[in-house]
Amino acid sequence: MTSTLDNLALVPGAVVLDETVGARGPWSAVVRAGEVLTIVDLHGNQAVDSLFYAADDHAVRYSAAATVAAQRNLFLTTGSVLRADDSSALMTIVADEVGNHDTVGGACSQESNTLRYGHHTKHQHACVENFLAEGAKWGLGKRDLVSNINFFMNVPVDADGTLGIVDGLSAPGKRLALRAEVDTLVLVSNCPQINNPCNGFDPTEVRMIVTRPTGDNR
Repeated sequence: MTSTLDNLALVPGAVVLDETVGARGPWSAVVRAGEVLTIVDLHGNQAVDSLFYAADDHAVRYSAAATVAAQRNLFLTTGSVLRADDSSALMTIVADEVGNHDTVGGACSQESNTLRYGHHTKHQHACVENFLAEGAKWGLGKRDLVSNINFFMNVPVDADGTLGIVDGLSAPGKRLALRAEVDTLVLVSNCPQINNPCNGFDPTEVRMIVTRPTGDNR
């Protein structure tokens, strides 16, 4: 593989997959145990909504409650373990150039757009629609959607519990890397939101690179 790919992947190794997700688009892949997924915020200030399922049993899925309770922190960064309802580990953030990722902001939908921004937004594509379209490829439906992670999204929480969606902390080329602890289906909506600052009001592409670290023969 080229040195460009090696430089972009936060954990060096053989490149298993390298794909660019279009602005506003969905993406999915199974990341095998031991492999590392690097997400690259190509242009900066782009929210990447993400869901995680055990590849061999989709009933084992990311739980925001279990993850937050185990680490005693609402926000994710290096060392955070993404856990299922039974507290089993799905993926671990092993490197992070941003330092703060959201667990509570949720995924935009046509319904929430209408509620928050007005009926003129009803026609706008949203993350829930991305999740449903991409999840259908794996036999997932609306009942399988749970609270998601918003990588690169900045959602501060005030002392009184008030949430805000403000300008992101990321920048062009910033990355984070997640190691799969089990074979994990990763489902992504490269957020199409244009009504708040989570994408700088201008959704852009992101890059997904999966590497098999050197010396890992699983």
